[in-house]
This record gives sequence, C-alpha cells and structure tokens, in this order.
Amino acid sequence: MDGLRLDGRVAVVTGGAGAIGAAIATDLSALGAEVVVADVRNAEAVAADLPGGRAAVVDLASPASVEQFSEAVGQVDILVHNAGVSIVEAFAESNPAGWDLMWQVNLRGPMLLTKLLLPGMLARRWGRLVFVSSDGARAGSGGEGAYAATKAGLFGLAKTLAREAAKAGVTSNVVCPGPTDTPMLHRVSAAEPGLVDKIARGIPLRRLGTPADVAGLVAYLCTDRAAYITGQTLSVSGGVTMH
Repeated sequence: MDGLRLDGRVAVVTGGAGAIGAAIATDLSALGAEVVVADVRNAEAVAADLPGGRAAVVDLASPASVEQFSEAVGQVDILVHNAGVSIVEAFAESNPAGWDLMWQVNLRGPMLLTKLLLPGMLARRWGRLVFVSSDGARAGSGGEGAYAATKAGLFGLAKTLAREAAKAGVTSNVVCPGPTDTPMLHRVSAAEPGLVDKIARGIPLRRLGTPADVAGLVAYLCTDRAAYITGQTLSVSGGVTMH
C-alpha cells in the first residue's frame, strides 16, 4: 500500500526504552525509518534490535542534556514525544517538588526539544510531530492531578504547532493512551489487589490496551498517508473515552 513506508526518514522516540516507546520504535523501524531511541537508561537494549537503530542518553529534565542531544543527533524528520513521569498521589497531599519533575519531563522537555528540532523540519518542508499524552489528561484521573495537568499542556502545544507549521508540510498530533498493560500501570496499582482486572472490566472492549495498540496509531500518523491529519487528539482507549 502506497504512502506507508518511512524509508530515508530519521525518527526520534523519547522514552524509547519503555514499553510503549519500544513498541513505537519497533513499528517505525519496521516501516523503514532510522530510529534514534532516546531515554535516560536502557536505550541501547532497544536500539540493538532495530536495523540501523541508534541509542542516545537524554534527560528531559535537564535543558543542557536536551540541547546536547539536539546538537548531536543530526537531521530529524519525525519526533515522537513519548517520555513521561507520573507520581500518583491525591492532589491535596501532593508534593510540589514532584510537580516540578513532571513539568520538566512531561511538558518543558518536549517544548524545548521541539523548538530545537522543528526548524530543520520547516527548512526541509516535511516533518511529523507526535505527542503521547494520556486519556487521564483528557478526562481526569484520580491521583494524577499534576501529571494530567502537565500532559494536558501538550494539547495546546501540539495544536499551536499544527497551525504554525502546516504550510511547511509538518503535522502535529496527540495520541492519548487509555489503560494500557505496561509495567507502570502494574506499579501504580500494586497497592490495590484486583485493580487491574477491575479496570479491564470497565473498558467497552473488555481488555487493557497493549503498547502495540498505541504504536500502530503513532506509526500511521508519521506516514504520508496521514499527511492531511494535523492538530488532532486521538485516544487509544478501547472505548473508555469517546469523542
């Protein structure tokens, strides 16, 4: 099928060593992209399994680390902002120090990295920006007030970039995973036995999402077949959220 290959494109996936990030990197690589797996740790293990894959250590909480990465990575055609930090706690009891970390990783880091890499896309008149947010940011999620707030900030950023970059052939979209079977979900639900099964029963499709479910949509948005899709926020939630 025409328009679904990414041969010759260079893609950066932040948080690329995590469950969803690794699935995204794998799908982009399978479509022919040269993938840079960017993470604070374990990026090499994921990149080693990708033809032509590269690994990079990037700490999104550190502007210096982000700037060093942007200078070293070279041409980037596809930028997938997948990295994220979540601290689960009731907002009234939350620690503002945790807010700062989530703001730095979940929102400021993507803003800075996009600012540094977007000019190259605009000059080449082709680019794809995909921001991985969360359905918790769209609908609210108990215990994730600060996390949801920082991830919700990606909506405004992505839509603004969609308007500003459209004339140069650069698209900008947001993908929002719903309940997804990842180590992070199991960690945050460990204190409440049976919670994961309860969540799955409440999903119309009666199962948790998988990293591959999310990766498939992200990969599609990076292809030429999705060239007319921009400024959109799309959920991968099994029907939990319907818009």
